[in-house]
Amino acid sequence: MKKPPVKRNTASRKELTHERIVEVAARAIRRSGYAGTGVADIMKEAGLTHGGFYAHFPSREVLLAEAADRAGAEAVAMSEHIAASVPPDQALPAIVRAYLSKEHCQSVETGCPVSALGSEMPRQAPVVRRAATRRIKEMIDVVARQLPDWGQPGAHEQALMTVATMVGTLMLARAVDDPKLTDSFLETALKKLAPTDA
Repeated sequence: MKKPPVKRNTASRKELTHERIVEVAARAIRRSGYAGTGVADIMKEAGLTHGGFYAHFPSREVLLAEAADRAGAEAVAMSEHIAASVPPDQALPAIVRAYLSKEHCQSVETGCPVSALGSEMPRQAPVVRRAATRRIKEMIDVVARQLPDWGQPGAHEQALMTVATMVGTLMLARAVDDPKLTDSFLETALKKLAPTDA
């Protein structure tokens, strides 16, 4: 899945460096988890020295919050892009199929941060949880907007259930070391959420 292009204004060198650090951190948290993501490693991967970190962030938690926000924004933008690229009645099944695809399952570093990091969230600083929560709410809203009864109380409940099923399925599919069980998780959820005969 290709990311939609992001329009950027002319930025200073410091702003560009800051963005590069956040981009690297957004991949790193999905790849290694919050606990496994160190400042020194992020700065090295970004091509910078560890000493320059505090010129951009007051603390590691602030960097993690920006990384969580960036990763979440990418996931939301991807779902919106998918929804916009198909007829309205096919938008939700297209989102579900992309989310529960083998490709997404294998792309932890660039995929949905909720399925990659959800189990770690209760132990994170409030600023990190706040950033992740905001993007999770946006993800639920994207799904709700694809439902025929959008705007009704039932649509919000359906969106909550759909997102919870998608995230939980992907977490379990990635957790096991049995490829057949991984496929079974993905295929079963797809049958329920995006049946091909519908």
